[in-house]
This record gives sequence, structure tokens and C-alpha cells, in this order.
Amino acid sequence: MTTPTRRRTLRARLLDFIRGGVSRLTSAWRILADAQNRLLAALASIRPGRAASARIRAAVLAFQQALAAFSRDTGAVIERWVATDLPTAYRDGSLAMLDRADRPHRSWSWTRRHQSTVTTVTAQYYADLMGRLQEAIRRGQAFLRAAQDAARARITQFDAGSFDPDALRQQHPLDTVIYVNDARHPVETWAGAALSWQAVTTANAGAVTTAYEQLGCTRVQVRDGSDCGWTSHQDSDLADGTYRSIDDALAHPTAHAHCIREFLPHFDRPNPLGALA
Repeated sequence: MTTPTRRRTLRARLLDFIRGGVSRLTSAWRILADAQNRLLAALASIRPGRAASARIRAAVLAFQQALAAFSRDTGAVIERWVATDLPTAYRDGSLAMLDRADRPHRSWSWTRRHQSTVTTVTAQYYADLMGRLQEAIRRGQAFLRAAQDAARARITQFDAGSFDPDALRQQHPLDTVIYVNDARHPVETWAGAALSWQAVTTANAGAVTTAYEQLGCTRVQVRDGSDCGWTSHQDSDLADGTYRSIDDALAHPTAHAHCIREFLPHFDRPNPLGALA
């Protein structure tokens, strides 16, 4: 029989992937926030004079170089997350399903169906994360233009009030992520929610596909919070304890961010070991 300790270890590994991904992503994002602070400090120290324009150009160049480093490092974090961490989470979810059915891990392999499933899932998440990166770069460029214009106005028009670092930082908060409803969230908060959603969804996709592929199940049983709905937390169709088809489970591996949904095998065939081709 599978021990509880083994199951806890699989869940702990998933949490480790999430923590590691969040830490790497927020560290890379800090390059952008630190560059913003350095640029504002550098521009604030410039006074009208012969060297003012040259000092502005130097400060702008330093920010542009930092923006390129931010793009490179954050892109590398995203690529590692999608190419390595999420497939590992998928495999761990698959093995957890075998544990719940008391089947050996050696019965699992990267079949075509598993490869297709994890590729489909991770491709969407790669696009989502890269979209956030491109949005951050655009916001960084917009901030640079605004800061540069304000600094030039001060030295050419002698308008001391045109350059306000606090106002520029508030108008262009590069240490935040902006949601579709214009709500601003700290990068670490966004990263925690986004990567948790992606990791749990991917692991559950692996579990459900394994129930079908290796265990021959056509349905799975849902383990979830007692008040969690099937398609969203507010859905009146409660999820916990219900039996769902493989297709339905793959369509809704989670219902919301930080969802605790898990799936159990449901053997409704005469031969539960009859894996499908």
C-alpha cells in the first residue's frame, strides 16, 4: 500500500517547484524595479549645466541596459519553468495518481498522449508569462520616456517642478503587475498566484491523463474544498466527492487560483489495468 508519507512528499515537491519558480521570477523582476530607482536617483541629481545632457544620456543608457538584462533573465526563468519545472510537476501528478491506485511507478512513461497533453498545457502558460514580460518591457519603456522628458524639461526650461520622482514612480509602478481590471499587484503576489495555478493545473492534468492512459479509467473522483464549485469557486455545481468524465476533468483541472483540487481514480471497467492505446 502507498504510505501517507510518500503522498506528502509528492505534494511537498510541487510546493517546492512553486516556491522556487516564484523566487526566481521575482528576483529577475527586481532588476527592473532596481533600475527604475537608480534612474530616478540619477536624474534627480542632475542640475542645469553643460554636462546635464550627457549625464541624462548616460542614465538613460544604463536603464536601457538594465531593461535588456531584465528581459533576458526573466525570459530564461520563464523558459526553465515551462520546459523543466512544469513537465516535472506533470510527471509528479501522474505518479501521485498511480500511488492512489496502488500501482507501481514503472507502469508510467511519456506516451504520446502524455506528451501531447503537457505540450498543450505548457504552451498556453508560456504565452501567458511571456505576455506579462512583454507588457513589463513596454511599461518600462513608457516610464523611461516620461522620466527622460521630465529631466530634459528641467534643464532646458528651468522647470524644477517638472521632475517629480515620487509622481513618476506612482504613475509607472514597475514593481507591480497590472491585471485586466487595472488592479495593481506586487510582482511576488502575482507570481505566487500565477505559478501556483499553473503548477497545480499541470499536475492535475497529468493525474487525469494517467487515470485514463495507465489505469483505464473513464471517470475520476474529485477531492476539493467543501464549498468549491466545479468551474469556479462560486459555481453552484459543487465539486468535492463528485465523479467526472476524463474530458470534463481535463477541461477543469482547477477552479481558481490556490485551488486544492485533487483527483482519485474511479475504476468503472472490468479490467482496471487495461491501459488505452
